[in-house]
Amino acid sequence: MFVTDTPLRHPVPSLPRGYRLGAVHAGIKRNASREDVTLVVSDRPAAAAGVYTTNLVYAAPVALDRSRTPGRGLRGVVINSGNANACTGSRGLDDARRMAEVAGRELGVAGEAMLVMSTGIIGEFLPMATVEQGIAAAAAVLGDDEQAAVTAARGMMTTDTRPKIAGGGFIADGTACTVFGMAKGAAMIGPKLATMLAVVITDAALEPEDAQRLLAAAAEETFNCVSVDGHMSTNDTVLFLANGAAGGGPLQGAGLEACGRTLHAVCESLAREMADDGEGATHVMRIEVTGAAGRDAARQIARTIADSPLVKTAVHGADPNWGRIVSAAGYSGVALDPARLVLRLNGTLLFQAGAPVSFDAAAVSASIQGNRETLIELAVGDGPGRIRFHSSDLTADYVRLNADYHT
Repeated sequence: MFVTDTPLRHPVPSLPRGYRLGAVHAGIKRNASREDVTLVVSDRPAAAAGVYTTNLVYAAPVALDRSRTPGRGLRGVVINSGNANACTGSRGLDDARRMAEVAGRELGVAGEAMLVMSTGIIGEFLPMATVEQGIAAAAAVLGDDEQAAVTAARGMMTTDTRPKIAGGGFIADGTACTVFGMAKGAAMIGPKLATMLAVVITDAALEPEDAQRLLAAAAEETFNCVSVDGHMSTNDTVLFLANGAAGGGPLQGAGLEACGRTLHAVCESLAREMADDGEGATHVMRIEVTGAAGRDAARQIARTIADSPLVKTAVHGADPNWGRIVSAAGYSGVALDPARLVLRLNGTLLFQAGAPVSFDAAAVSASIQGNRETLIELAVGDGPGRIRFHSSDLTADYVRLNADYHT
């Protein structure tokens, strides 16, 4: 029986065929009980896609992976946590290449067939002897069971309180295919195109260009719709591998659409888990904006609400302070008519036609206090733009965790 002391929010999903995962504690992190080197390996060549941070200050692994995706013949991902390998110049890029080379050597594949991820403290060089020993040790414990999946997800974590994993399946041309994803992220999350670190794998066969298109579309509506603190990381990366182990040729038509829907569902689950695990969070906020002129306008309004410290602290204090939400929408930079705003909090109407409505403040407060998720619904007009955005509340623990993170 699978046993772990790691808190899990959902059952561990099955891994797609043809993949093995593993993680070990190498010594990058001081805590010997925390894994810090992870391998995700495809037993056959895979198509690979990636989306990355749009921060102009980006880490060496981001530069490396961008040069290799979308692409064919990829065999896996090597990940370290505890050190971001960001702002480390040419040495950092050499170290990222070395991680790929060592992983390839241990697996008997070309180093150019490996992708790299790093997360942790910015501005410190990787302890490469430790990392290389960790890669060799992780290669020796690869598995395809639940324990391997959870341990690999743990190896990506920094300040996360739990691993984040999700999965799903679909049928394409009579063949059952599986999608599995794992991610890390609890703070420094304000993505624009991707978020923190995530690896999604499938045993479906995809052309690299199709994999890239599906991943970009999924990330746009999931990972790009979550924010904990509005701070875009230097290392944000989402990688997608498709190895075709389920059988059949590259997906087309309805099969490709089914894969896209499943990928979207897996990514949305991971994105929500990041917001729910926001550092010090006691509530996750689900913000639904409708009626905007377009999706980008809806996203901008939702993100402004999500990143408002006053909205975040109100939710933490179970205060149905509608004024903070409405005013955030008003300074979002999106043109809107206050007389057309309709705001509901956990299903209760608070504001419409430019004015507050009568509501039971104690009951709404109790609904916030008594539920992990707080639903904010804001209609801004009758346009087609709509978005679902996830964020978290702001607590004293967030300040403590980030004040003490480095020192």
